[in-house]
Amino acid sequence: MTQHLAELNKQNLDVSDAEITLISHVLCPFVQRSVIILKEQGTSYQRLDIDLANKPNWFAKVSPLGKVPVLMLEGKNSLFESQVICEYLDEINTSSMHPDNAYEKAHHRSWIEFGSGILGDIVGVYNATDKAGLEQSLQSIQTKLSQVEKQLSQGPFFSGDTFQVIDAVYSPIFRYFNTLEKYVDCSFFEVLPRISAWRHALSQRASVQTAVAMDYPERLETFFKARNGYLSSLIS
Repeated sequence: MTQHLAELNKQNLDVSDAEITLISHVLCPFVQRSVIILKEQGTSYQRLDIDLANKPNWFAKVSPLGKVPVLMLEGKNSLFESQVICEYLDEINTSSMHPDNAYEKAHHRSWIEFGSGILGDIVGVYNATDKAGLEQSLQSIQTKLSQVEKQLSQGPFFSGDTFQVIDAVYSPIFRYFNTLEKYVDCSFFEVLPRISAWRHALSQRASVQTAVAMDYPERLETFFKARNGYLSSLIS
């Protein structure tokens, strides 16, 4: 890995000394999962945002799937796939962000995977070429969130008072709607009171707020417009 480490160090990031380096992208919701967990755990790390449209040569060596995030450990080893990274970060911490009970932990992991499907529907919203396609993706999101609604406790978080890995996973999902609801009908939150309360509680969490840059909303709108889909035509 010496060659790509040298390339990284040219960017003033001494990954050979950093215990944890997160290779990321400014908008990626999967990156946000890892960042939130790192912040919740108080783990020291360095972050390197790359341009996924112009990936550096070394990136393929640490990310076989060509995706972020990638977690680099002391500049020697790397992990890819966001949920694998989240699980690793949880396991190396003395205090787990998963439930203690084996069934409850597996239950959370099931709904974490379900959340990835919602992110897929969000992609469908901003990639839709016409109104019908966009509305179909929104309907799928509503259906999925209605299912999640039935799993929620009285709050404020997924299973009660404790912020856990599953809360870190859903936080970036809800963040999309802060921008989307300015242009499309997201009134389904009005009939999902527990989801709405959960969304609000997550938005108030310091780790969630600081998982993205201050200009994230503007960057996200620019990204939506660049897709040249039906949604982009709604953004002035």
